[in-house]
Amino acid sequence: MLRWRQFGATTLLTIATATMAGCAAQSPPANRFTLPEVESPPSSTVSVSSRQLTVNPVEVASYLDQEGIVMQTSDIELNAANQNLWAEELGHQLTRQLRQSLSTELSGMTVVSAAQGGAGAQRLSLSVDQFQGRYDGRALASGEWQLHDGNRLVMQRHFEVTRPLDDDGYPALVRALGAAWKDVARQVAAGLRTAPIPTPAVD
Repeated sequence: MLRWRQFGATTLLTIATATMAGCAAQSPPANRFTLPEVESPPSSTVSVSSRQLTVNPVEVASYLDQEGIVMQTSDIELNAANQNLWAEELGHQLTRQLRQSLSTELSGMTVVSAAQGGAGAQRLSLSVDQFQGRYDGRALASGEWQLHDGNRLVMQRHFEVTRPLDDDGYPALVRALGAAWKDVARQVAAGLRTAPIPTPAVD
């Protein structure tokens, strides 16, 4: 009887192990997404300007700084996907698309990366505290942006944009998040148009 019990326990353990291995082997490959690309302005509309804007890397909240696309499942619960992932770091995507969108919106200004910015350029910093799908069927992007001229804070604004999803699933969510981010860029551009012109450096 003892031998039968030992055999039965061993058999169950073997079956359980094989089942788990089979489930792991059958796991579907992860889906990877990028935000929709921003259309570049036609070369004929691009003007050379002495006014330069440096766009610093976008900072994202720590819970967004991961591969999994985040869903807000209730007013207090968040879930990062295991099979639906960003193909590139979210902060890098947001920075690049913000810079491209501002180049389109601000034709009278030269928009450059932090590595390319000159000493006299105004600096745009942007932090994102929400960039996720929401339980009410909308995509949400919120945070804050600041404009500095040297060490002086010129402007500071909060932003919050929501966009409805056109369909179920992560592809629709990523497209809605991309549209929300374009709206954020338009809001930032509108604010920058009213910003004072930077003071020329005095030798």
